[in-house]
Amino acid sequence: MSTQARGLNNFISDLRNAKSKEEESNRVEVELAKIRKKFNPGDAKLAADGSNPSLSSYQRKKYVWKLVYIHVLGYDVDFGHAEVLALVRSKKYNEKSVGYVALSLLLRGSDPVMGTIVSTMKKDLTTAPLASGKKKKGAVKNDAVQCLTLCSLANISGLELIQAMHVEVQHVLVSKSSTEQVKKKSALCLLRLSRTSPNLVSGREFAPHIGQLLQDKHLGVLTSLMSLLNGLASHHATDYEILIPHVVHILSLLVMKKQCAREYLYYHTPCPWLQIKLLKFLQLYPNAVEGHDIGMGGNEHVNQLINVVSRIIFETEVSDSINKSNADHAVLFEAVNLIVAWGTTCPLEMLEGAMQILGKFISVREPNIRYLGLMTMSKLAQIEGSVEGAKKHQATVLVSLKDADISVRRRALDLLFVICDTDNAERIVDELVAHLVVADASIREEMVLKIAILAEKYATDLRWYVDTILKLISISGDYVGDSVWHRVVQIVTNHPQGDLQGYAAATLFVAVSPHRCHETTVSVAAYVLGEFGFLIAERPGMSGEEQFHVLHQHWFNVDTKTRAILISTYAKLANLYEECRPLVAPIFARSKNSSDVEVQQRCAEYASMREAFSPEAVEDLLREMPPFEDKRRSALELRLLETEGEDSAAVTKASMPSEVEQQRALQSAQMLSNSPIEEEEEMPPIDEQEDEQEDAPDYEQEDEQEDEPDDEPDDDEEEFDEEEEEFDDQEESQQQAPDAGEEEPPEDEKDDVIENGSANPVVVGIPKELIPAMRKAFSNLCTSPSGVLFENSLLQVGVKHEYVGAQGRISVFFGNLHSSALHHFKVKVDQPDHLRMQMQGTQDLLDDGEYDSAGCTVATKTQAKLLVLVEVTAPFDDAPSMRISFETEEGERHDYPLRLPLVATCFMEPVNLDPGAFMQRWKSLEGPDRECQEVMKVPPNSSGIDEAYMDRVSKIIVDGLKFGRCQGVDPTPWTVSGAATFRTGAQDANGNNINVGCLLRVEANPKANAFRVTTRTLHPLCSKAIKNVSLVSIKLAM
Repeated sequence: MSTQARGLNNFISDLRNAKSKEEESNRVEVELAKIRKKFNPGDAKLAADGSNPSLSSYQRKKYVWKLVYIHVLGYDVDFGHAEVLALVRSKKYNEKSVGYVALSLLLRGSDPVMGTIVSTMKKDLTTAPLASGKKKKGAVKNDAVQCLTLCSLANISGLELIQAMHVEVQHVLVSKSSTEQVKKKSALCLLRLSRTSPNLVSGREFAPHIGQLLQDKHLGVLTSLMSLLNGLASHHATDYEILIPHVVHILSLLVMKKQCAREYLYYHTPCPWLQIKLLKFLQLYPNAVEGHDIGMGGNEHVNQLINVVSRIIFETEVSDSINKSNADHAVLFEAVNLIVAWGTTCPLEMLEGAMQILGKFISVREPNIRYLGLMTMSKLAQIEGSVEGAKKHQATVLVSLKDADISVRRRALDLLFVICDTDNAERIVDELVAHLVVADASIREEMVLKIAILAEKYATDLRWYVDTILKLISISGDYVGDSVWHRVVQIVTNHPQGDLQGYAAATLFVAVSPHRCHETTVSVAAYVLGEFGFLIAERPGMSGEEQFHVLHQHWFNVDTKTRAILISTYAKLANLYEECRPLVAPIFARSKNSSDVEVQQRCAEYASMREAFSPEAVEDLLREMPPFEDKRRSALELRLLETEGEDSAAVTKASMPSEVEQQRALQSAQMLSNSPIEEEEEMPPIDEQEDEQEDAPDYEQEDEQEDEPDDEPDDDEEEFDEEEEEFDDQEESQQQAPDAGEEEPPEDEKDDVIENGSANPVVVGIPKELIPAMRKAFSNLCTSPSGVLFENSLLQVGVKHEYVGAQGRISVFFGNLHSSALHHFKVKVDQPDHLRMQMQGTQDLLDDGEYDSAGCTVATKTQAKLLVLVEVTAPFDDAPSMRISFETEEGERHDYPLRLPLVATCFMEPVNLDPGAFMQRWKSLEGPDRECQEVMKVPPNSSGIDEAYMDRVSKIIVDGLKFGRCQGVDPTPWTVSGAATFRTGAQDANGNNINVGCLLRVEANPKANAFRVTTRTLHPLCSKAIKNVSLVSIKLAM
């Protein structure tokens, strides 16, 4: 043998003796050139397969071994494949073994030459073993060759090769003539092939064959077979469920009867590796014991399985031998994992027993056992009803949190995270925060993340949550990621109920007051004070100017990212407080030339905002941010999922909403709506609502006569005339006697009654002289995003509204202009059938009519706020009413009926049509039920109709009415045409939203000093509403 390998040994010695990488590389290049010349000499004729027939068996094997060694060293070998295949085809075992080794290393399944060797591999794999008797010297040993073929096939595993060979591998596995060695190799080879192609094996057809193989007495075969079965069942578990009785029977023989060959005993433990594989297979079927009456005549294999698992759980003893303890504990932990997989279907005594065993393990000195105990208890504690048993070991887990091994500390942290609930949340969080002070840097970020999640999930008082996050920042601010403080901002913004926002603003004001504080604290404080600082501005030492000074002292100590937040906060403070504007302006001026693009852009935009926009627009731009969208998983949960994976016990716990979170969500929903809309309630189709809409009062009356006298009132005037009559009737009714059912007190008792406050005070309505201003304000707001709806010496009502599709957001501000407070301030908003509304406002502001609300108090120079979220479900032509009532300190009761500027054109989306498409649709919408038209003359005192006036009309149609201007349709500059779609939230039978197409034409006649408005839609209410709003808006452009 040494003579045959002399050349290879010398080559290896030369490489080992090389003094440099360059010398080694040169030696390899010389050898490759020599081998290439031997394989392909120029003067010799090659065989049909490309090999050199002149090479002897010794030379071919020697050169192939050299190629293999060179490949193992990391050098590229791209020739010699023909010689390798020639060795594989050889009938001599020593040549075939070299060929298969080289085939496994030098070739891949995708190589073209692999197609030429498939037939040889099939023959080597399926040839029957030689008959017993005298064997010829050098003849092929069939079982050994089968193993060589299986190993090579598993290593190569190309897709084409797998498709060609997998059937033969299955036949070899199930063949009764195959030896134990071949069965083991074929099972592992098939496992390798199935990992490359998971659908390679049909489970329903192959499962019965595996059932036959599971009756084999050879434990080595069973071990390899269970590896294959676990791999197949992990992809198609239901196909192999029929094998559960066979697996339970094998497990019972090993555990209960100790039947095991001596060579498979490991420190007197019967084949622990096979036991683990059997238990892992059973974990794939968590419902295996569900619905069976254990011990009451249930399935025999289920009773047998329960007895086996009970024996493992309750009778596993601690051994003095480390090796035996490791084997026994490995089986024990897999049994506990099986109980975890069963979940609530597992018998209660087994759950309790498993928890007791794990409680012992987490208190032992061996760190590996503690690690496994903590990890397994985290999984077991997730089962319903098991967390109470885990909480008994809370003190032990807290001790493990201080272990010297970082892995044990991580598992202890996971377990504390899992067993935390409303009862022990504060103690666990406080313990974790206290330990954070001395924790290693390697675990701090994980601790901060999990503390933040626990504090949010179980905070019965969100003020405690805010305090906890501030502690985290002060203790370990460098490890508090952006997702943590972003979540604080979301929680504070989304929970306006109570005094959380004011508390957070005051607490953060105090936190950033010192000159030295962490930059994360500055970021949180900057955002919260910018949004909710006005809630504490009246407190001593917390005015807007002082908020600015407290924040600005950190300007030079923070990075550009935090400065960008500070700039936005400065802009909002300057908008709210006049005294802050001269302080903020120099900062914006200096930072316009900042090297950071974000800081530069913000300063430039905020500095020029007041010059470029109106005060109302600036107010709208700098208003409070809306609530954040509630996602299924918060950023903290996503971060935890990213770091620990889907299978982590902590991730599973974090994804389950706690009772506290569910209660908070319910309270938020109740705050958003006085009468919550049920999710399952179906909205009626538009066609069913048309009759109801026809009877609703118009906010503007239609007059279809074109030749209308100039002295007749317009539609919008008729609306406000009706309101004037309503106010007159209101004043008259306030001065009339009480109802017939009530008895009027004597004259001499009236004064006493009023003075004692036991009778209703005098009611004051809207004066008639304010009606024209109200009319104009309402009309302006129908086409503008913000403005004043009503104003007198006592009250100013401002409105900001924005719309997207069928949904809108309306903010109403009630400012007290009086010298004293307004008491019992209430607002009642009409909720018609065609609008789905949700309202949220200052506490006790809304009057829903369900109970007698005392109203709120609006202090002087302050505001009450109302937020209305609306979705339109059908066409309409009336604006919802809003009634405001309050009392002054002089005893006057005021009652103001108003209307919200919520009209049909608010829910339009512009559509751009070419002239041909517009005229085609225009003609298709002819008819009295689809068209609405009116002619209006320009007042004589106006400047008349000119091109400038038509430009204003065009801008109103595009910007105010939200119609798309259809260019090219109008033959003259005195006509404007537009198209839009009226969006609704109602759905048809197919689940599609119901929308209405709308067309509009405004035609002016400069000579007659008049114009005509024509609207055409499929719905008469849409046509009427668009016409009315268009007329009012065009009149305002005069």
